Amino acid sequence: MGESELQYRIAIELIPKVGSITAKRLIAYCGSAEAVFRQSKKALLKIPGVGETIAAEVVNQNVLHLAEKEIEFIERYKIKALYFTDPEYPERLRQCEDGPVMLYVKTHSNINFNSDKMISIVGTRKATAYGKQTCEAIVNGLAAKGHNPIIVSGLAYGIDIVAHKSALKNNLQTVAVLGHGLDTIYPVAHRTVAKEMVEQGALVTDFISGTPFDPNNFLRRNRIIAGISDATIVVESALEGGALVTADIANSYNRDVFAVPGNVTSTYSLGCNMLIKQNKAALVESADDIEFLLGWSTTSKTQTVKQYTINFDHFTNEEKKIINFLKEKGEETVDLIALGTGLPVSTVLSSLLNLEFSGVVSSKPGKVFALKN
Repeated sequence: MGESELQYRIAIELIPKVGSITAKRLIAYCGSAEAVFRQSKKALLKIPGVGETIAAEVVNQNVLHLAEKEIEFIERYKIKALYFTDPEYPERLRQCEDGPVMLYVKTHSNINFNSDKMISIVGTRKATAYGKQTCEAIVNGLAAKGHNPIIVSGLAYGIDIVAHKSALKNNLQTVAVLGHGLDTIYPVAHRTVAKEMVEQGALVTDFISGTPFDPNNFLRRNRIIAGISDATIVVESALEGGALVTADIANSYNRDVFAVPGNVTSTYSLGCNMLIKQNKAALVESADDIEFLLGWSTTSKTQTVKQYTINFDHFTNEEKKIINFLKEKGEETVDLIALGTGLPVSTVLSSLLNLEFSGVVSSKPGKVFALKN
């Protein structure tokens, strides 16, 4: 790929009023990011969702100089720029309609965003001793069981930084999703931890350099935290806050959401208790609960896979792919079935429902599915 194509890929989401969904629609209609900028205004206006403002901005190409400047930054600081169709781009995030077109990654490690175990841990910035201890215990417990998940959070004060530090302490890879460009770190107090994470994980953002910290950026950041992982765990939260927003986004992506219960009189347990009470999150107290709900039991992966004789004549191509995948793996979560078959999560969910009605597969806790004996 030439440098000019990267410039267009970066530029497309910098167009005013163009978010990730519209950017992908433009690319799909035109064939590539570069082709979008080669279109006439008349042609652009024929694309659904494109009005006068967007069409004029594309034709004027005012954002290309910003993209050129970003390429200089990327090259100077050895930043990975992942396009949403690149193999290294997180597959779980690619399945999200509003996943970013470009993801910027700072890492010195061999981190694999398509690892089979990724969890996000979020919570209040005003974490209590109970919240911090529970967060540490969960991460310590998962590591002790040998699961080695990648721990994702937002580098904020409170639960976020406890999750990152616990991962580092247990030699687990950890990812911080930032709400600003990679030319700075916020909060400044976490700069040392961020440097450690570059060596044992990654810093990730969809904001170009020069984008300052702004609370309005948190929604974009939170969608990545929710979309890049198998599950989101809320450790502590008041009745309002970013952690609950992340949980809502994760639910909208059909991802697992877990919450740690707390004292009914504690301000920073009210949000978690509400999620559980409203069936928006499963109650978890320990690594054992997470292991069970996600189907991470150490025996499930080592059991001998039974041989099945199935008449394929009555199934769709998508259902056949899922059956063959489960024959090989024995049992898997919805997200990993999607990863392994290359099918969208929505297609996997509808196909699994049909297969369950047909008596071919059975469901287990944690959105885990297996072929019936």
